[in-house]
Amino acid sequence: MSFDGIFTHLIVKELAEQLQNGRVQKIQQPYEHEIVLVIRANRQNHKLLLSANPNYARIQLTQMQYDNPATPPNFALMLRKYLEGAHLQSIEQVANDRIVYFTFSHRDELGDLENIVLVAELMGRHSTILLLNQSNGKILDAIKHIGLSQNTYRTLLPGANYIAPPKQETLNPFTAPNAQVFDRISTLPILDGKSLQSQFQGLGRDTANELAFRLNEKPNEKMTVWENFFTELTQHRRPTYLKTSKKEFFTPIFYCHLETQETEVSTYTTLSELLDAFYWEKAERDRVKEQGNALIKRVENEIKRNKTKLKKREKTLADSKNAEEFRQKGELLTTFMNQVPRGKSEVELPNYYEENKPQLISLNPALSPSQNAQKYFQRYQKLRNAVKVVGQQIQEAKDELAYLESVMAQIELASPKDLKLIREELVAQGYIKAQKKKRKKQEKKSQPEHFTASDGTPILVGKNNLQNDRLTMRTAKKTDYWLHAQNIPGSHVIIRSSEPTEETIEEAAKLAAYFSKYRFSSSVPVDLVQVKHVRKPNGAKPGFVIYENQTTYFVTPSKQDTEQLQKA
Repeated sequence: MSFDGIFTHLIVKELAEQLQNGRVQKIQQPYEHEIVLVIRANRQNHKLLLSANPNYARIQLTQMQYDNPATPPNFALMLRKYLEGAHLQSIEQVANDRIVYFTFSHRDELGDLENIVLVAELMGRHSTILLLNQSNGKILDAIKHIGLSQNTYRTLLPGANYIAPPKQETLNPFTAPNAQVFDRISTLPILDGKSLQSQFQGLGRDTANELAFRLNEKPNEKMTVWENFFTELTQHRRPTYLKTSKKEFFTPIFYCHLETQETEVSTYTTLSELLDAFYWEKAERDRVKEQGNALIKRVENEIKRNKTKLKKREKTLADSKNAEEFRQKGELLTTFMNQVPRGKSEVELPNYYEENKPQLISLNPALSPSQNAQKYFQRYQKLRNAVKVVGQQIQEAKDELAYLESVMAQIELASPKDLKLIREELVAQGYIKAQKKKRKKQEKKSQPEHFTASDGTPILVGKNNLQNDRLTMRTAKKTDYWLHAQNIPGSHVIIRSSEPTEETIEEAAKLAAYFSKYRFSSSVPVDLVQVKHVRKPNGAKPGFVIYENQTTYFVTPSKQDTEQLQKA
């Protein structure tokens, strides 16, 4: 389901019940298109998230933790100026559209009360968040600045008059009289989701399809079905997360038309909890892609460069097998020099290495017979010299490729806060130039992620190669146990016990599989070995180790198991 007008209507009602008359304690803008207001209401703090992300625009209460930038963006500073300490007077939806007004009262510089409106327009790639002065309708600031060159209908710039998006000429399904509703649905030539969307405001595709599905099930009881559907939405909410093999949906009640034999269904207490479950990982991946795009591009270029290098070196090694042939041709040209014509592109000579069989030898017409012979000797010597080092160069290229692929896997698994650590690692390895920064206090070294097994045993997981090295080679005791997905880029995992139970080993193995390139696969092979059997070769890249005496487990990782171990 999209965040349509129906869902907006319901989330507004839920937020109003929890936040009405609350006081703004703190304002943050962790990402470019998202703000978080910490509001004190009903004797507890609530985190209100407003997102204008083009793919995940929404409003909700959230329990998730966000990392804030060291320097707050200008929009966050403007919000703090007008809204810190302000009281939330009302939350209102415009008709049944995806536009919500949060009205706050605060005292201006003279101590007079004034109303400030925070507007959330949740419209896909056109989503935005604006701060308005209610008395004059002027825009104080916007999270996205849009000028006339981008939108001729309205400008979203500080000081401009706020113009609302164009209104839809459709009925509000929550307020339309029954007679009008009946007239509209009865005169539709085809009663399907698309037709309902053309008549009623704020119906997303999934909601419209569900309503059409229910109406067509009982064609003679249209108004009863209509009223029951909206009664269920407003009075019997059942926030539902539906997963099929191809798609995932969030719905305010159970949508019957989405159910199949393979559908997984989860329900939540509130709509906000549902949104946290649905959006969190998707939004994190989107942020990682957005923020880590430069890193991904750099690593991809390095992988491409090393693959080309490896291909050339393997060709050199293959050509070296023909080195003896070049020497023989040089010898034949030298021996039969007087039979080699000048200005010709080839010559046929008796090959005394193979019982004087005729041997066709290519020539450079611009060179003398002696110079052609020397060319063959030079190629022979070059290949002979290459053989001495090319084997080592091929191994070095393979090692570098393995390292770069492990970094790429870590970027794919990273949260936004992990990207900084991965960047630091690439700087340390010379793949990225270090940025000159002002001198500041030395930051603490990043720590591996902590998990707890069912029996209380600590399990540590490295989230980048520098952490992996430090965790395995320094933090872990020789009697602890080490796990890693077999022959797959992934995290080092340490069980802090010399005698872990089979249950703990299996739980740690699932973590090793989950934090690897094959986190979405089943039956992932994971090697287990005591730390004393793990060593790091001299000069090896970060994260690379060799080990022996391992036992291999086959496990299927899952997000649910991982979260359970994190909470334990």
